[in-house]
Amino acid sequence: MTEPDWRSINRAHWDEKVALHVGPRGYDLLDVRAGHGLLNAIEEAELGSVDGLRILHLQCHFGRDTLILAQRGATVVGLDFSAPAIDVARGLAAELGLADRARFVRADLYDAREAIPEQASFDRVFVTWGAIIWLPDIARWAEVVAHFLKPGGALYLAEVHPAALVFDDAAALPDGRPGFCAPYFSRAGVVMQEAHDYIDETATVANATTHTWIHPLGAIVTGLIEAGLRLDWLHEHDAITWHMFEQLVEGGDGQWRWPDKPWLPLAFSLQATRC
Repeated sequence: MTEPDWRSINRAHWDEKVALHVGPRGYDLLDVRAGHGLLNAIEEAELGSVDGLRILHLQCHFGRDTLILAQRGATVVGLDFSAPAIDVARGLAAELGLADRARFVRADLYDAREAIPEQASFDRVFVTWGAIIWLPDIARWAEVVAHFLKPGGALYLAEVHPAALVFDDAAALPDGRPGFCAPYFSRAGVVMQEAHDYIDETATVANATTHTWIHPLGAIVTGLIEAGLRLDWLHEHDAITWHMFEQLVEGGDGQWRWPDKPWLPLAFSLQATRC
């Protein structure tokens, strides 16, 4: 079967970003290498202990957070569609002595059921930050999540708020605020040129074209419920984990916020349990 154009285009974009994200201006891995890596402030406040849990980390990139979960006592499987990302993740797992606790699988999210044989065997599915926006079908994503959770197992999702995704700096207003770039309820994908990197803001990528989708909050929650999960809680946040818009300012907790008032939510998180 021929790979959809959107997937191969997005993969080229993320393949190129791996070298930036593990480079000298990329993610700080010193704390992970020292054995005490931290997740972002939102996850740290909400996730709780993972000691002894089996966790599936979907769209894990090069595995930084996967390895942090393993350092905290979890047995983790990380999945990503980028071969360079998975290669780096496996190398880091070996370097840190975590290869027995952190296994990495290269596959597209929608092919996860074929790539990972452990159906209904995970205590937790972990999905965070810039993950579901790369997927066109949110109901199908929810079915994948439900497939892997054991009864009583829970999804933890922390993600950019879809209300914030209607804006972009490319359509900035005269006062510097981001302007409208896509309708909230549009089912069509958003095609953009994203040459600049969100971690190394001095770097650009050659494979700048991206295809993303806005999934309204109602569609995400409904997709999970229809897949057999029960919503435990849903939180909206006035902060995001990266410099999403030029106007945002960084706080002491490493999160980025509007400079004057919390005009609209920038992120959301939820927990949903398989019935």
